[in-house]
Amino acid sequence: MQFQQGKSRLRRIWALSVVILVCPLGGSFVHEILAGEISVRSAAKQEVAHSLTPSDQESASKHEDLKSLSIAGSSLTALPLLVGETDEMSQYTRELLRVQWRPGDPIDLYVIRPRGVERPPAVLYLYDYPSETDRFRDDRYCQRVTQGGFAAIGFVSALTGHRYHDRPMKEWFVSELQESVVKSVHDVQMMLNYLASRGDLDMNQIGMFGVGSGGTIAILAASVDSRIKALDLLNPWGDWPDWMAKSRLIPEAERPRYVTPEFQKRIAFLDPVAYLPKLETQPVRIQDVTEDPVTPAICKKQIESAAPSSAQVVHFDTTRALWDATPGASLFEWIKQKVRPASANPPQAD
Repeated sequence: MQFQQGKSRLRRIWALSVVILVCPLGGSFVHEILAGEISVRSAAKQEVAHSLTPSDQESASKHEDLKSLSIAGSSLTALPLLVGETDEMSQYTRELLRVQWRPGDPIDLYVIRPRGVERPPAVLYLYDYPSETDRFRDDRYCQRVTQGGFAAIGFVSALTGHRYHDRPMKEWFVSELQESVVKSVHDVQMMLNYLASRGDLDMNQIGMFGVGSGGTIAILAASVDSRIKALDLLNPWGDWPDWMAKSRLIPEAERPRYVTPEFQKRIAFLDPVAYLPKLETQPVRIQDVTEDPVTPAICKKQIESAAPSSAQVVHFDTTRALWDATPGASLFEWIKQKVRPASANPPQAD
């Protein structure tokens, strides 16, 4: 067990080092730009300390259709919710919850609600691979995402952060892309089901902010769940044939496996290029940072070309340019405006 956990930690460290090496701003890109200039705490993570009983594990879903983006063909059943911690702050309330609907995959879910707002609109935040949940525990970040009276829902995707464990080192987010993406798309739908059951959020005003792989998952989730009313995407992955052939996230020793017809056939139905044209009713914004090396330029071009005609596409040459254009909470302002109730939403220029 210790050996296996050690391998899992090595995989996460290796993946993070790849991102830092290929991003000109290194950790600044990962933590400040994409997370909104957060300050990651050095304290140990606050985890939900609870072990499910064997009966709970047995009651978890025994079937999940990884060939379908919809949960309609799966028998996912939510286990009893576990409450880890509630932080009562002056401007917001932050809940750390543990949700689970498949064996061996508990998910730390953060529900951050503004104080004094009854049934606020909500935005789901899903960041790139690799990522952790640190940002959702950062007070300044929470102030930014709830500013203006919005709830924020935070989590990480499958095979990421605390959800990567007990796997051989050769298995990681990209090698298991079908599992990683489809399970995450299913997670979004299950989380929306849970959020609807709470009764304290405006489920008619739900948006999703996705970065990198999180942007890909957001596109796919919106294609099967109409509760997602708006999408804000920053450097989403896609155009898999070119992405697998050229992305610098992939180690060269592994690349031959991912460009084979067999692998490409297995992930073809996950390409956001095929789903973006269908998102005609939701406001969509795509933000493209040219110097981002994870998604090659040709892929960005294909993704932008596939976007519906109503989509807004914004280009930045560098991550610094992105940051200069969106200081503080303004990075999240566009998606907030798109899910603000019409009665409270003055006309905004795109």
